Amino acid sequence: MKHFESFLASKMEEYIIYRQGLGYTDKNIRSHLLPFDRYLNQRRGNWDCFNPNFFLDLRGEIKADPKTINGILSAVCGLFQFLVRQGLIQENPLQDIPPCPQRAYIPFIFSVKETEQLLMAVEKKIRKTHMYFLKDHAVYLAIKLIARCGLRISEPIHLLRNHFREEEGTLYIEKTKFKKDRLIPIPKALIVDITNYLALRSSLLKEDQNPYFLWGGKQRKVSDGRIYSLFHQAVKDINLDEPRRVLANITFGSPTPHSLRHSFAVNTLKGVKERGKSPQNALPILAIYMGHRKYRYTALYLKLLDAKHRKALVDFTITHQEER
Repeated sequence: MKHFESFLASKMEEYIIYRQGLGYTDKNIRSHLLPFDRYLNQRRGNWDCFNPNFFLDLRGEIKADPKTINGILSAVCGLFQFLVRQGLIQENPLQDIPPCPQRAYIPFIFSVKETEQLLMAVEKKIRKTHMYFLKDHAVYLAIKLIARCGLRISEPIHLLRNHFREEEGTLYIEKTKFKKDRLIPIPKALIVDITNYLALRSSLLKEDQNPYFLWGGKQRKVSDGRIYSLFHQAVKDINLDEPRRVLANITFGSPTPHSLRHSFAVNTLKGVKERGKSPQNALPILAIYMGHRKYRYTALYLKLLDAKHRKALVDFTITHQEER
C-alpha cells in the first residue's frame, strides 16, 4: 500500500478512515488521492496555495482519460469538504471547478440468445480431468450466476456455502459494493444447477472444509482470473469478440463478464415491456435485486432497448464518421 507524503498526509489518512466508517472501501479513494499528494509535494504546497487556479493547474497536469481525472477531482473535493467540516478551511476551493467533459459509455449487451450461446460455450470448456473438473465447474457456475442474477463478478466469488438457501431458493449476497447485504430469489433451473454442483462437490471431496460456495482449491475461493479467461475464450468461440471502440464522443465497450450484468438488466426491462408492463415501475425492484444504492443508477439501462439497439448505435456512429 502506497503512503501519502505531502503535508496533508495525516489528513488524507483521517479522511479515508472517516469514509471507511461510512461503509466505503479504501482502494479507489487512496489511488485517487495519491496524484494530488504528489502534486502537493512537487509544488511545495501549503495551506495558502489552495485557490481555484491551483486546482485548475492540477486538472491540466493529470495525464489520464477524463473519467479518471474527474474521479481524482471528486476525491480531492471530498477531502476538502471533510477539512471544511473540521474547521481547517472556510470553504471548499474545488466547489466551482468544472469536471472534464466525458465520453458517453455504452456497454456491450448480450441478447438472450447470445447469453445462452455463451453459457453453452463456457460449459464446453470444462475440463474433464479430476484435477480441473471441479474448479472449471465452479467457474462456469460463477459466470452463470452473473448472467442469470445480474451479479457483480466479486459477488459469486465471495459467496459462502451457507449463503445458498435451497429451501427458499435464495442467495444471500453479503457486504459487497457499498457494504450492502441483500437476499435474492434465483431461477428454478439455476437452483437445480447449484444443487447438482454441490452434490458433485460432496462426492468428489469427502473431507471438504472449504467455506466458499464456489470451490477454487483447498480453502480457496474460485479465481477471478480464471473467470475472465474462460469467459473470453467462450466469447471468441461464438464470434462475439468485439474490440472496445471510441467513436466521436462515445465509447462502446467490449464484452466482459460485467457485460452479463448489464445484459441481465436490459433484457429484464425489455421482458417487462413485452409483457405490457411499465419498465419504469419495475426499476425500484430491479435496483434492490441488483444491489444498486439508488434506483436512478438502474434507470440508466432504460437508454438501451436491447442488443440490436446497441449494434444499431455502433453502426450508425461508424457510418456517420465515414460520411463526414
